[in-house]
Amino acid sequence: MRGGTRLAGRRSALDRWKAVASRHALLPLRLFLGITFVYAGLDKLTDSAFLADTGSGSLGETMRGVRDTSAVPALVDVALRNPTGFGYAISLGELAVGIATLLGLFARLAALGGALISLSLWLTVSWQVQPYYLGNDLAYLMAWLPLLLAGASVLSLDRLLAERRRMR
Repeated sequence: MRGGTRLAGRRSALDRWKAVASRHALLPLRLFLGITFVYAGLDKLTDSAFLADTGSGSLGETMRGVRDTSAVPALVDVALRNPTGFGYAISLGELAVGIATLLGLFARLAALGGALISLSLWLTVSWQVQPYYLGNDLAYLMAWLPLLLAGASVLSLDRLLAERRRMR
């Protein structure tokens, strides 16, 4: 009888661990995407070459280089109307998405923003990468989808705000 109790106790502990692991399963993805997008946004904002209309390493040159091979040339044309402004928009968008993802604030909206940024980059900049799985923007797009579907249920401002609303 005693061995059965010990086995039941182990199963119970394992079940508790599985429940905790399940609740926290998206946290590493959230941290990775949040940190990556904050870094990408800051990297672009501090790179004067990227924010220039023309020149080596500029967004303008990149867009001109991928225009004819992108899936949506019209999207590239939008960026080419004002490469510096578009560069700031992408940079600030990445920064906002990254910070919101790390904080778990409006997590689904942040994930939607991250997915849209990744989708636009995939359809423009990395569309011509062959084979397709070598382009990282598609992988980022797929990584955003679980967070878009599930939100940030643990260690997040969204959860804190929801609990506060329930208490009222």
